[in-house]
Amino acid sequence: MAVSKTKKIDILENLKNSIKNAKSIAFTTNNWLSVEEITNLRIELRKVNSTFSLVKKTLIKIAFKEVYNVEIDDSILPGQIAVVCSNDDAVSALGKVNEFMKWFAKNPKIVWAWSYFEWSIKDAKETAVIASIPSREVLLGRLVWSMMSPVSALARFFDAATKKLTDEGKANLWSSAPAKKAVPKVEEVKEEVKAEVETPVEAKVEEATVETKEEAKTEEVVAEATDTPEETKTEEVVA
Repeated sequence: MAVSKTKKIDILENLKNSIKNAKSIAFTTNNWLSVEEITNLRIELRKVNSTFSLVKKTLIKIAFKEVYNVEIDDSILPGQIAVVCSNDDAVSALGKVNEFMKWFAKNPKIVWAWSYFEWSIKDAKETAVIASIPSREVLLGRLVWSMMSPVSALARFFDAATKKLTDEGKANLWSSAPAKKAVPKVEEVKEEVKAEVETPVEAKVEEATVETKEEAKTEEVVAEATDTPEETKTEEVVA
């Protein structure tokens, strides 16, 4: 189906805007990719803010000339060409396409043609190498993991050390002696002494009181017993 001149102009403008704003641009040669397969690839690329577009070679050459002043030779545009634009991360889109290519390793339906990476043209082999580089998110994840790994190992060491001390009752990991018992607080010692002192004193006071009462009774009895004979004798003498 022939494309009108107006439609070609629209396609060219969209292509120019896409390659101008992209962090990296790659091109694939496609052989017998189905509509469903292309749709699935586009869905995966949208996840990393990237696009996959089938474009005429003539429009590709014009767009690169006008945007980057780069001449594209027909030799690097074999077969049906698709443009892959990576907008957020320079390698994320290439990585997605690389994973997609693995599904057709035995019967290649899509292969790298070339790429425009860091302001220079890369051939198919160089493009494949770039596509195998982990994305920024993956690299950041690995960096965080490598930074957290020593901290995690240290935390596990302290947990194991604490458990060992608890199980063996040691003061520290290098000691063969059991840990010292906790020394009671001064306030607790004072309370215990006070309790021990107060109780005996009260008991002694009660005992002393009882003894005093007993002695008083005894004196009264003795006094009564002593006074009676004297009084009798006195009465007899008077009579």
